[in-house]
Amino acid sequence: MSTFGALNTAYRGLTAAQQAMNVAGQNIANAATEGYTRQRVEQSSMAAPAQGLFGTGAPAAGQGVSVDGIARLGNSFLDSSVRSAGAQAGYASVRSSALQGIESVLNEPGDNGISASLQAFWSAWQGAANHPGESAPAGLVLQAGNDLTAKISASYQALDAQWTSVRGQASTAVDEVNAAATQVAAYNTTIRSTLAAGGSANELIDARAKLTETISRLAGGTVREQADGTVDVHVGGNALVMGSSTRSLVLKGSTSMDQAAGDPPHVEWSNPGGTAGLDGGEIAGALSVLAPAAAGSGGAIAEAAASYNQFAGNLRDAVNAVHAGQQTSTGATAGNFFETALTGPAALSLTVVPQGVGEIASGVAGAGNLDGSVADKIAQLGTGAASPDALWQGIVTNIGVQSRGAQQQESLMSAASTSALTNRASSASVSLDEENVSLLTNQHAYQAAARVMTAVDEALDVLINHTGLVGR
Repeated sequence: MSTFGALNTAYRGLTAAQQAMNVAGQNIANAATEGYTRQRVEQSSMAAPAQGLFGTGAPAAGQGVSVDGIARLGNSFLDSSVRSAGAQAGYASVRSSALQGIESVLNEPGDNGISASLQAFWSAWQGAANHPGESAPAGLVLQAGNDLTAKISASYQALDAQWTSVRGQASTAVDEVNAAATQVAAYNTTIRSTLAAGGSANELIDARAKLTETISRLAGGTVREQADGTVDVHVGGNALVMGSSTRSLVLKGSTSMDQAAGDPPHVEWSNPGGTAGLDGGEIAGALSVLAPAAAGSGGAIAEAAASYNQFAGNLRDAVNAVHAGQQTSTGATAGNFFETALTGPAALSLTVVPQGVGEIASGVAGAGNLDGSVADKIAQLGTGAASPDALWQGIVTNIGVQSRGAQQQESLMSAASTSALTNRASSASVSLDEENVSLLTNQHAYQAAARVMTAVDEALDVLINHTGLVGR
């Protein structure tokens, strides 16, 4: 190696060490940055110059070190695991949240639940049976009946409001997916041009990875890496992003729970159309709870609403079967105690028919005003396997079991997602100890290269400035 060649080799060592220190410093600065993937300088030794045509001449030393690039120390397999676990966790989270919302509507057990109102209703009838013909106990029956119907109606309205809220969240999530897809396509364009020009796109790739994780969490998307540095994102097996082009999703279907049976909420592609099958994610979880009732296997909210309607109808029929046709305190024949609209939800339209105490039947027709047998019989309707109370208890138990199962599923999926993130972090996150070692190592490498350069400079100074000075 010539003296000037040695100077060039030392210079390459300086620049390589300087670049490595810069990267280590960047890693340390971004140790707490969410989504940042640690980087490393890729180096390789430079071979000696080729010898003559016939391989003559003495063997030559290499020409130093070459900086080949800055590697992003990510792992595509671990990234895929994070996206998959995130999609499952998103699906389970939405379902668990919806079922817990239904439980909060029930207010069971508690003083504000329907069970407490039922007990107050039956107790009021028992009071009327014990004091037939008196207006105060009959007034309590009217009050308890109106309180019960108001609570049933309010609970149904709360379920309807929850359904509307979940649909709104699903619509927002679809818009968020479309926005993220547009940004991924923009990053694809920038990353492709940057890599083609020989630059480093590591930070851009990190930003794009966060967007693809968002898409997976919301819509269960999968990612396929391409040779040019771009990624394709697929939802339900169809491309959402391909290179710099995107498609968009649209939430279709009914905006009302009571009309969802004819046109349930679903996601379609906008260009071209067609139903978008979702593999998981928050949107799929929302659609699962927004589905119409289907004999116990439909959406959680609609099934709960159908249970309220069934309970309201059962309560109406049970009380009316005993009350209608019996004798009021005025000697008149009583009609139905409860009624519902001919169309629409029974729970929403359940009302008390009698407007005054004189319209309430407490005894059998022809038995006199002091007969309380009918009121006593109604008071006993709360007992038995087919009673409204038993039906309501079954509804509460069923919803509680579903909610508990959904919460357990959410806990499991959340743990799986956390585990996937931890596994990736162990590979891709910044270790301050490791970066400090790298920083110190390259500082010493820099100093060593500088010493070599100094030694070569001194040798050249002697050769140029102090050689041939005879007699001095």
